[in-house]
Amino acid sequence: MKLIEPFALVMAVGLILAAGCVATTNKNAGKAFSNTSDSPVNATAHETPPLKVSLVVSMTGFSDSADLPVVLDTKPIGTVNRTAPLNLMVSEGDHTVRICVDSVCVQENVTARFGKYSTVDFSERLQREVVKSQPTARIIECNRNGDSLAVEVELINPSTKDHQMSVVVSSGYSYIDGRTSIKMSDSTHGMLVEDVKAGQRIIKRIDLSFANGNSISYDYPVVELTIQ
Repeated sequence: MKLIEPFALVMAVGLILAAGCVATTNKNAGKAFSNTSDSPVNATAHETPPLKVSLVVSMTGFSDSADLPVVLDTKPIGTVNRTAPLNLMVSEGDHTVRICVDSVCVQENVTARFGKYSTVDFSERLQREVVKSQPTARIIECNRNGDSLAVEVELINPSTKDHQMSVVVSSGYSYIDGRTSIKMSDSTHGMLVEDVKAGQRIIKRIDLSFANGNSISYDYPVVELTIQ
């Protein structure tokens, strides 16, 4: 009987220690699982929304007064004209701004920074890129021919559409009236209408008549163009 009691005591202590090891292991596993599940929640809670900054789009120096659509990155964002800039609130960072006139588009890259006033003006590029793509007319040369002025006019249509172009050419002049010998001032006008195909340029002559008189002097002719 004395031999059995120590053995029973050792067995009891072994079972208690084993139970303690199991309990410690479960406690640590619970903590590890809890920390893993909390990580996404903590990351989401600390995300900062992007800052919004001011961006002004303008074209105050462009000759056309039409409302032109503005595209920010890939999305239409509003319209702008030469008297009304477009005021935007955009996220901080790099952006692309585009304005189109018919088939001609101009684009600018702009970097918006917090605390910095950002603006992009399309006046110069629109005037340079768009105007040259529009139908136009110009004086090639002019020569006095008796009591008239012979004017060579070039009509240019660089667009992708056919156009009927109506051109009025005028010139101011002065002369000495033959009956009264008084110096007079007047202006003379002439008009031509031509169908000009896409991508075509043609030269036409127009004669401007002077009043009867002596010592005629004239200004270089100017062109007024109407496009249909």
